[in-house]
Amino acid sequence: AVTPIFALSFWGYDMGKRVVQYADTGGAPLTGDYKFTIPQLVVAGGLSALPTTVITGPSERIKCLLQVQANEIERGGKAKYSGMADCGRSLLREGGMRSLFKGSAATLLRDGPGSMAWFGMYELTKRELMRLQGIDPSTGQLSPLAILTAGGLAGMACWSVAIPPDVLKSRYQVAPEGQYRGLYDVYKHLMKEEGPSALFKGMRPALIRAFPANAACFFGMELARNALSFMD
Repeated sequence: AVTPIFALSFWGYDMGKRVVQYADTGGAPLTGDYKFTIPQLVVAGGLSALPTTVITGPSERIKCLLQVQANEIERGGKAKYSGMADCGRSLLREGGMRSLFKGSAATLLRDGPGSMAWFGMYELTKRELMRLQGIDPSTGQLSPLAILTAGGLAGMACWSVAIPPDVLKSRYQVAPEGQYRGLYDVYKHLMKEEGPSALFKGMRPALIRAFPANAACFFGMELARNALSFMD
């Protein structure tokens, strides 16, 4: 699901920028020389999470169930699903589309703020690096190392914001039907049984992974955009 998710995310970001520009100019014709502020780009980043949730919601549901199953197998349990497709079919058979999309609202609750931090930090870091190096944004470009750095920091900013709602989302998506009444119920049980620190479980490995993974993601996006610019 990674390829369509990121494709939709970057497309959603571009659409979000159009929405922000349209709202700011009062519906004037869109132009390419419009200068976005960082808060505007943060808002556009948040809007990018809307289309991606259509794919992210069910794919996260299946991923979490398979991860739990893998842990149970390691402890000597039996496999319930043979793979992603089998898991998806089982969810549809047992509870229909509602079961497949269980936790999608929680996914949006994670990805909305996460995308705001993701795109916002990327754009802010690029601008600051250009300023420090004396590069004119309208004519110059950052080096590959600078792009990798901006992408890596963006990933760390994203997951710093997204980990708490991700913990709640994952608990909700893997829980048996009827165990929780909703996301707030998950939160109440978590606070009662494990305390506030449980919201940040997995933060360290997530941040360690976030830097190289997102550095590569943004670097690949910039390469693709330059390579495909003839299609604009």
